[in-house]
Amino acid sequence: MQTRNPAGEMSRRDFFRISAAASVIVGMGSASRLWAATPSASDDFSRLIARARGTHVDKMVRKAMDVLGGMGRFVQPGMRVVLKPNASFANEASWGNNTNPAIVTTVAKMCREAGARRVTVLDYPLYRGAEALQINGVAEAVKDLNGVDLSVLAKHGEFRKVDLPSAQVLKQVEIARSALDADLIINLPVAKAHDAVAASIGLKNLMGIIWDRAVFHTSMDINKAIADLSLAVRPQLTIVDLTRVMVTNGPKGPGEVEEPEMILVGTDPVALDALALRQVRFNGRKYRPKQLKYLRYAHKAGLGRIDLGELDVREVGV
Repeated sequence: MQTRNPAGEMSRRDFFRISAAASVIVGMGSASRLWAATPSASDDFSRLIARARGTHVDKMVRKAMDVLGGMGRFVQPGMRVVLKPNASFANEASWGNNTNPAIVTTVAKMCREAGARRVTVLDYPLYRGAEALQINGVAEAVKDLNGVDLSVLAKHGEFRKVDLPSAQVLKQVEIARSALDADLIINLPVAKAHDAVAASIGLKNLMGIIWDRAVFHTSMDINKAIADLSLAVRPQLTIVDLTRVMVTNGPKGPGEVEEPEMILVGTDPVALDALALRQVRFNGRKYRPKQLKYLRYAHKAGLGRIDLGELDVREVGV
């Protein structure tokens, strides 16, 4: 049963209790700060997803967050917050394979408004390093925001080893230290087609904070590895960008782009991926959640819901 304070807000412990789904050791400490609650049958809040539609990104994000109780329900004064957009490619935002910069701007502002001491926008671009974030607009989106910095991962020393004894294939992984040390992680993925896994959304976006992504493709079952990574890194909040979606020839593109003008906001990363999958056709195909292997594996590991009938989806118009 959820514990609530007299004002009706969920207690901090509800957001940060450690999942029983895995045992994780980070150096000599624990990674519990990365973990939100694993959804349970009685957890009504994790069932809640806000689906906002409109053309004004700032209003969409803010109204969707109101459905979940506002950013202050997640961000407490003094917190160090990491925002993880998908900003891997040196393409303009109109391509639809990087997170809409306007979403990054609004979320960063909201975190600071809620009292975050420091907000770090973090990614490890696949091509052209920091220049990619200049081209795709993410660097510009945060450059003038007080208390917000951009961290472009590049050096091996910026990562720390994490053991995953209960993982299927990813028994050890090196994760960005800044993410491991954060008080709160907010995942800001864009939904897009992907040649290896059909669709890249929130769970896949977490590959952007690990040192060696190549092993996922060359040395193990990538779908099992994506699910295993979610044992170590579970953002407490996910905002899925469906404003512009590269629906073919992803993730690199160029590809066909659709504009659903939508965002999804919630706390269950598996459920958010499952719902996002149903909003558009990827490479001409409308997938059911259980058709994405990594979603099946993550659900089986107890990391979230895959049945859309179990969700409480609230519509938000702007």
